[in-house]
Formats: sequence, C-alpha cells, structure tokens
Amino acid sequence: MKRMLGVTIWLVLALSSFSPVLKAEVVIVNPKLVDLELSQTTLRAIFAMRIPQWPDGTPINVFVLDDQDPLHIHFCKSLLGMLPYQLRRIWDQQAFSGTGVKPNLVNSETEMRQRVATTPGAIGYISNSKIDNTVTALGAS
Repeated sequence: MKRMLGVTIWLVLALSSFSPVLKAEVVIVNPKLVDLELSQTTLRAIFAMRIPQWPDGTPINVFVLDDQDPLHIHFCKSLLGMLPYQLRRIWDQQAFSGTGVKPNLVNSETEMRQRVATTPGAIGYISNSKIDNTVTALGAS
C-alpha cells in the first residue's frame, strides 16, 4: 500500500509538472482575415517567415512566444511539425542574410491575443482556454 501511494504521488507530481505543455493550442488571426484554411505546410511557411502576405495582399504579421515557453515548444512540435530551434535557425539565417525578418516576440498569451486582435494581417497562437471574440480561431490541435 505504501509503495502504491508513493507511485501515485510521483505520477501526480510528474503530470502536474508537464501541465503547461499539455495545453491544446489554437492558431489565431486578426478578425478582419476571413475564410482562411491553412494546411500544415502553409502554416509552417508562414511561421518560418517565408510567406510575406495573405492572398488579398495584406502583409502577414507573425507573433510568437519565447523559444523556451512551453506553449511555443508544443505549438512548434504539434502544429508545425518541427522543433523550436529549427524555427529559430530559419529566422536567424534570414535576418542575418538580409533576406527576411524575425517574427514579433510577445511575453504572454494575453499579449499575443491583444496584439493579434489589433494588428492587421496578424497570426499567432494561444491556449484554447484563452480564446475570446477579439480574435478568429483557425483550428485547434
């Protein structure tokens, strides 16, 4: 019984330490962008800063959380199919070569939602639980 209790406590602690990583995220865009359906390939190209504008000509403004943020890590792995350092390498290479720019860095999901809501052509990601009517959700993981 004592051993089983120890295993149960260890399991609860282990799972609780990963709780930020287990959040499901959703891609959000500025509410003025309508009728968007993005494949994983297109989403990856947008977040790699390789597609500069939407089909209507509006510049794309990409917003991301810090590389070490658990939601950013999970977003990269689950929705982009890559690791954060791979994305960072692409951004750095483009910025240092003068062929591109880095995305806009935000400090929190609240700031992400606010900046996407108020920036024309903006795209980002937040936890499903943070969605409200100020942004348009494209899909959940």
